[in-house]
Amino acid sequence: MKTRKLAMRLSNLIEHPCSNLDLEQYSISGDLAARWISDIISFGDLYDGCSVTDMGAGNGILGIGCLLMGAKEAIFIESDSEACDILTKNLTSESLIGSSKVINEHIKSTNLSTMNTDVIITNPPWGRQLAKADRPFFESIIASGKTAHILHNSKSTHIPKLFESQGWSCEKYGQSDFALPGKYAHHIRQRDKTSAGFWRVSNN
Repeated sequence: MKTRKLAMRLSNLIEHPCSNLDLEQYSISGDLAARWISDIISFGDLYDGCSVTDMGAGNGILGIGCLLMGAKEAIFIESDSEACDILTKNLTSESLIGSSKVINEHIKSTNLSTMNTDVIITNPPWGRQLAKADRPFFESIIASGKTAHILHNSKSTHIPKLFESQGWSCEKYGQSDFALPGKYAHHIRQRDKTSAGFWRVSNN
């Protein structure tokens, strides 16, 4: 499937409810998700028949995109039950429920058994509402030993510091505008944007 067609499919998914400010819930657009998944494929980390874990899955756009591009299985870990309901509806509408597992839990060490997959993909909270909100995601990646792709604030410096201190390789391979719809009370504008960076971390 070409990137443009994937973007169109993903853009038709039911959107993330984005109702919990503490969880820093912001939706990834279909265009951005498709371009990012294309990058992951170019690294050879996403391929036909592989398995994927989508941490902090939201409406499932990333894991669903991976399934549409050939992954045989996707595990979705999401703490918001409302988001899990929408995620399940999206999987059903795309006829992907049979190759998926949805886990309604916070990211923590007890999730590790569910992350026995080939690659992890995640857009964790960036820590703007709660300091170090992304730390459980990173610690879980390190404990799993799996290659992971991370979307985060492009200005972040703590990501390479953390992973390299554990002997991992960490490569920032791109950045892009990230749309911020004005869905929360503290937003002044109806729509804004920030800069997102893309990292690949590996224990190999």
